[in-house]
Amino acid sequence: MKKLILSVSLSLLLLACGGEASSTNSSTEKQTSSIDKNGPDGIVFHRGNGSEPDTMDPHLSEGTSSSEVLRDVYEGLTTEDIDSNIVPGQAERWEISEDGKTYTFYLRENAKWSNGDPVVAEDFVVGMRRTVDPATISSYAQILDMIVNAPEVRQGQLAKEELGIKALSDKVLEIQLNAPTPYFIGLLNHSSTYPIHRASWEEHGAKFTKPGNMVSNGAYQFNEWVVASHIKLVRNSHYYDNDDVQIDTVYHYPTEDISAELKRYRAGELDFTDSIPNNQFRFINENLKDEFHVDPYLSTYYYVFDNTQVPFNDVRLRQALSMAIDRKILVEKVTGIGEVAAFGFVPPTINNYQAYQYEWADWTREKQIAEARRLYKEAGYSKDNPLVTEIRYNTSENHKKMAVAISSMWKQVLGADIKLLNEEWKVFLQSRKNKDLWDVVRYGWVGDYNDAFTYAEIMHSTHGQNDSGFNNPEYDRLVEAAAVESDLDKRAQLLAEAEKVMLEDYPIMPIFFYVTKHLVKPHVKGFKSTIMDHNYSRHYRIER
Repeated sequence: MKKLILSVSLSLLLLACGGEASSTNSSTEKQTSSIDKNGPDGIVFHRGNGSEPDTMDPHLSEGTSSSEVLRDVYEGLTTEDIDSNIVPGQAERWEISEDGKTYTFYLRENAKWSNGDPVVAEDFVVGMRRTVDPATISSYAQILDMIVNAPEVRQGQLAKEELGIKALSDKVLEIQLNAPTPYFIGLLNHSSTYPIHRASWEEHGAKFTKPGNMVSNGAYQFNEWVVASHIKLVRNSHYYDNDDVQIDTVYHYPTEDISAELKRYRAGELDFTDSIPNNQFRFINENLKDEFHVDPYLSTYYYVFDNTQVPFNDVRLRQALSMAIDRKILVEKVTGIGEVAAFGFVPPTINNYQAYQYEWADWTREKQIAEARRLYKEAGYSKDNPLVTEIRYNTSENHKKMAVAISSMWKQVLGADIKLLNEEWKVFLQSRKNKDLWDVVRYGWVGDYNDAFTYAEIMHSTHGQNDSGFNNPEYDRLVEAAAVESDLDKRAQLLAEAEKVMLEDYPIMPIFFYVTKHLVKPHVKGFKSTIMDHNYSRHYRIER
């Protein structure tokens, strides 16, 4: 009975947040597009891109919205094909030593920056040194810890020049690793490893990312950024594979209002959406089914507790809140587009890994609720003395619906008093770093590469993305051991043990595993859903 009451209450809440669009408007759908291949911009691609990017600095970028743009304007030593397979990028080939610890990369002779300068090995040396340099304050610095001396450099114990990377010549680069790292080649497609045009960086400093200042090495170059409107990219004629790039101009549109993005798509102003509003799923599935793509995604949606301060320094409270939510209702009633309830942190679709999940995942809902209430009471709370706290999330219709539903569950199951606060993406990123501002915060982690370590490393006590303050020596030991373990089976076991240690301390609350949700116009050719959801504009064509 309790489950039924909760389901009905949630349904009413969701209706209050916004119902489904009427299908009577389908006859007025515009089938035209603002693309004009004969116009001054040539062949144009109009893309929805989620929140306003946090930065165009490749070594400081954190969000997926900035990553999508950066993948258009920069290229690493490796890149991806349309199927997300790792293929040669700026390096046309590489050699790996027998012990798996020395990589030698041979750069393309025709690799050039957007101003025509040659891309040389030293550009990659300086770029990776900048990522691990403590002065850069990159939250991704730890991602390069497999490189010799990287941990010591980022901790300020060694100069950045001691990083195990060097140019053997203009076109030959050597990278020394601490141990064999199976995902290393894939990692070299990440923005933390991108090269930097040294002359423009030296001339402009931190402003080297501004339009007119940025010199990049990808298929496109940065032309214009109008905040809250668009980012304009134009073809880089010096890109080594320019002859195979069909689209001349790319517009990335930041849209925190997902319903507005859908309206623009239906009006023909967008060719591609970043996502869809969940409450419009039925309408889209009925009226735009051939243009709608839903597929598995290497990404987890979760909440983070501030483990460092009262009241969330109490594991009993954290566990009670995690057990109080009904994930199955959340993925069926709130998201409802194929997302999978998460009772662990690492998505089950990841390569070479057996994901862990809570032992109570298969308990009856009644048993979960009883244990949640017991722990809540044991932590000192009751209906007469309720937990009073706040959920902070970045502005989004979908995030709001999730926060409303979860706060309702916490209220009904435990009697907690929950307030909601939303912030624009850039402000939200800054707030998340200041634990004095929040108790519970929305988080989403997209795997940087298809390996469980991309999830394990961010919960290490020293990692720049570990906003929870979780600090467990046993967890750190297991992750560090996995980082240098060459036996893949033993490595996977270490990572599984680490995930179990972390989850049983409840520093975070996994909620669901994402799916990708894109609308793509029929005249956009070349789109293909992949688990990484990396959408390079250079892979697409516009055909009418």
